[in-house]
Amino acid sequence: MEALWDDAVRVLGGVPKPTDLCERYTEPHRGYHNTDHVKQVVRDALLLGADECERDRALVTLAALAHDVVYDGKPGDDERRSAEWARDQLSAAGVAGEDTARVQELVLATLTHEAAPGDRLAAVLLDADLAILGSDPVGYERYRAAVRSEYAHVPDEAWRVGRAGVLRALLGKGELFVTEVGRGLWEVGARRNLEGELEGL
Repeated sequence: MEALWDDAVRVLGGVPKPTDLCERYTEPHRGYHNTDHVKQVVRDALLLGADECERDRALVTLAALAHDVVYDGKPGDDERRSAEWARDQLSAAGVAGEDTARVQELVLATLTHEAAPGDRLAAVLLDADLAILGSDPVGYERYRAAVRSEYAHVPDEAWRVGRAGVLRALLGKGELFVTEVGRGLWEVGARRNLEGELEGL
């Protein structure tokens, strides 16, 4: 992951500096929001952004790497602090303020999971972040169990109520994925998986 970060920093004209990226994503409380997750988000973002220019691919790579760098289970606060972490690291590396602000903006888009109209890079990042929902049944079950492990302190009944709310909110969206490629790859499978999990609660 550090190599991906460093390469993207260089594309933006910065000089890579040591970060605690890997240490953060290997924190023991992370059952799902860990190294495997962030690497998959980067892979899927680069797949969806294959036609973007080199600079834009670097921006979305940095945002993907940074988007869950702070994960303390505090929605909203985690995303804001992750964006601040990205700002601090990129500023220290000498990345231009405009590019640093763009990475921050992309990370903050994961707070609402809504891409502004016409924001192609945000759409790419958000679709990549949700791609796991469209996994095959085995992959989805691994995801479900990993997320549950992050809430092991929550009693089963409270978990079922909370999780059902999340699943219904996702299923209530007109479309889960913003990009045409994302919809083609994952929309049908994601809805099948979400509906199956909801039925099983």
